[in-house]
Amino acid sequence: MKLKDFAKNSLLRPWDGIIVLILVLLSFAPVVVFSLNRATSPTQEAVLSVDGKKIKTFDLTDSSQAYTYRYEDADGDYNLIEVKGKRIRIKEADCGDQICVRRGWIDQSGETIVCLPHKLLIEIKSSDGGEPGSVIY
Repeated sequence: MKLKDFAKNSLLRPWDGIIVLILVLLSFAPVVVFSLNRATSPTQEAVLSVDGKKIKTFDLTDSSQAYTYRYEDADGDYNLIEVKGKRIRIKEADCGDQICVRRGWIDQSGETIVCLPHKLLIEIKSSDGGEPGSVIY
């Protein structure tokens, strides 16, 4: 079968390919919009709270900073928190399950690290007061 015969018998028309190509390109538009929004996002901070009480706030705006903070409760249980650039993690803890340590780095607004045995929560919040994951234009 020749190409001309195939084109005559096919249900596809010349503009169909162009329309499909345009739709495929438009499917990547959200990726572009959200990556531009993330690049211009406001400053972020990580809030450490234990049993619902705010203990400390870590500023995550300076990309050159690197330090550790040791939280220790009255029973002697501890969590070693590491801040490196614009991200934060629990580097070491003396809890049994180590889920908080295995969680790794977080750097997005709304992300959390939880250590249930110590009732510890680290949450990244946007300084503009917006909801986690909200888009600001």
